[in-house]
Amino acid sequence: MTKALVIIDIQNDYFPGGAMELVGSIEAAEVAAKIQQDFREQGLPVINVQHIAKSPSATFFLPNTEGAEIHESVKPLDSETIIVKHFPNAFRETALLDSLKNIEVSELVIVGMMSHMCIDTTVRAASDLGFSVTVYADACAAKDLEFEGRVTSAADVQTAFMSAIDGSFATVLNHN
Repeated sequence: MTKALVIIDIQNDYFPGGAMELVGSIEAAEVAAKIQQDFREQGLPVINVQHIAKSPSATFFLPNTEGAEIHESVKPLDSETIIVKHFPNAFRETALLDSLKNIEVSELVIVGMMSHMCIDTTVRAASDLGFSVTVYADACAAKDLEFEGRVTSAADVQTAFMSAIDGSFATVLNHN
């Protein structure tokens, strides 16, 4: 059984001054960077997933912009794989599954952004594809959400989504 780290969408637009700032992005990226370093020291695969918007109505992760670049805190090494995606699910229409199969990965550690969108969608897909999945909640970030005039804080969004996947689709832990 080989374990791999999948870092999802830790990109500049999610940080202060970016086009889609998330709550706690700096703190989550710091934890993700520690996990990334642990994997590197153990010689385990690290895969970065980078979202590039395709929709003409997109407001962030626009092609060829600084906002779409992977954040410096988790900058991949030249030897590490970068998977470009255009949908929340990192497996949809990407080479991620084939890349993982090629290196015989059966266990994933997933970190990144946005907990309620790309993390949730990818974790559920990974579980459906037969991977054993661990998510480090403190290496993920969310944003405030609004529905029918009611605002749900990013902290509550994070709690809701992590509790929804924990036990059914993944083991959710904190790294720190």
